Amino acid sequence: MAFVYHRATLAPEKPELLRAWVPGRPWAVGAGTLTPLGAYRFDDPEGEVGLEGILVRSDDGAVLHVPLTYRAAPLDGAEAALVGTTEHSALGTRWVYDAPADPVWRHTLAATVLTGGVGAEEYFEVDGERETREPTVAVTGTGAVGT
Repeated sequence: MAFVYHRATLAPEKPELLRAWVPGRPWAVGAGTLTPLGAYRFDDPEGEVGLEGILVRSDDGAVLHVPLTYRAAPLDGAEAALVGTTEHSALGTRWVYDAPADPVWRHTLAATVLTGGVGAEEYFEVDGERETREPTVAVTGTGAVGT
């Protein structure tokens, strides 16, 4: 289950990070303005790394899938995959990475696909009560449990 810090702030926010980083990627040449479409999360089995896939639409109508990971410390050897850093009001500095360079993302994505897994259930707390938030994008692996 992915706990979402409902009232937390990020500086810079994710759209700012994406606007600065995505246009420089070879798979996003000419992307221009990015319009958010939705996102999903996976659970890190160790509970340490934030795992999120974001979908955005570019000016030319293309839908781009931008998977990111969020870490409390730099990922050794992944300097070229660093999207940027952000200050999370509850968690402090977060290092944001292009997820395919992160071994936790690769492992979790493969496990989800191979076992028919799904995106994480997202929840937050309001006045001590747990509330579920529906993800804006649903993902389901095509494999079978036990694979």
